[in-house]
Amino acid sequence: MEIYVKYESEASKYWDTFYKIHKSKFFKNRNWLLREFPEILPVDKETEEKMGEPLWDLVETDAANCFSKMPEEKNYYEKSSGSSDDQSKREFDRPSLDSEEDRKGPPKTELFPGSDATFRILEVGCGAGNSVFPILNTLQNIPESFLYCCDFASGAVELIKSQSSYRAAQCSAFVHDVCDDSSPYPFPDGILDVVLLVFVLSSIHPDRMQGVVNRLSKLLKPGGMLLFRDYGRYDNTQLRFKKGHCLSENFYVRGDGTRAYFFTKGEVHRMFCKAGLDEKQNLVDRRLQVNRKKQVKMHRVWVQGKFQKPSHWTQNSSKLLFSTPFS
Repeated sequence: MEIYVKYESEASKYWDTFYKIHKSKFFKNRNWLLREFPEILPVDKETEEKMGEPLWDLVETDAANCFSKMPEEKNYYEKSSGSSDDQSKREFDRPSLDSEEDRKGPPKTELFPGSDATFRILEVGCGAGNSVFPILNTLQNIPESFLYCCDFASGAVELIKSQSSYRAAQCSAFVHDVCDDSSPYPFPDGILDVVLLVFVLSSIHPDRMQGVVNRLSKLLKPGGMLLFRDYGRYDNTQLRFKKGHCLSENFYVRGDGTRAYFFTKGEVHRMFCKAGLDEKQNLVDRRLQVNRKKQVKMHRVWVQGKFQKPSHWTQNSSKLLFSTPFS
């Protein structure tokens, strides 16, 4: 039990060490994000006219092989000693939104970073910026948009701010522990159009996941989207963890001290719907990856979901019946 507490209390230290060692060269940019999650951008006719061509066309080339080339999942565990090779509909009674403010939208506030923007995105667990910079690259022609990004590893945030592509006028990178409810965000609740939660929730202790999702839900404006992608149950990574690396059911520690949980579609559904969000997508993505150099085949499993904060909350919204549970 003492070792479990150690990994929990020192989680930020392990990730900080990771980024100090690997800096920004470990993972490749996630250019596939814009193809898989077009909700990241305020795509409409006016935006497309400003860009000069459809946003979909801009990202199509880089994303053609979207998930078949995801180095964070493919190579991470080959480089972490003592670990392995890496990474629906409504059925849950949901509580009503917490306050009148959730229904009325964000209150009038003082100036804050991005206060003048009309479209705001938050990436949770931004790491060294492998999602940040592909997004910023596209947002540069959409000046009314703003990107927030946070990580509880201060070394990761420092790496992002040190990059020449970082633009403080359109991006705010900050250190933040999403598990700490007492730690405020540098902006008010209810103002975000998009929250991006990609391969982040799995690194959090299962007992704290619901609280994190509940808090992120409050940051969204009505109609805002939470975009999720993470490790799925029985992914090749989970099956290759060696004895002694399992902290609790489906929750493991890697050789470098960082942790990973493996989700089912049903768990994801219950967690986000319990936070008051409507499910728009919830799927299991199974892929066969082949390392031709090593002649190794890997069966990958990921869970991907899109969840929306209701535009109008009614009493009937919390009176949903259970359907057949997901596996």
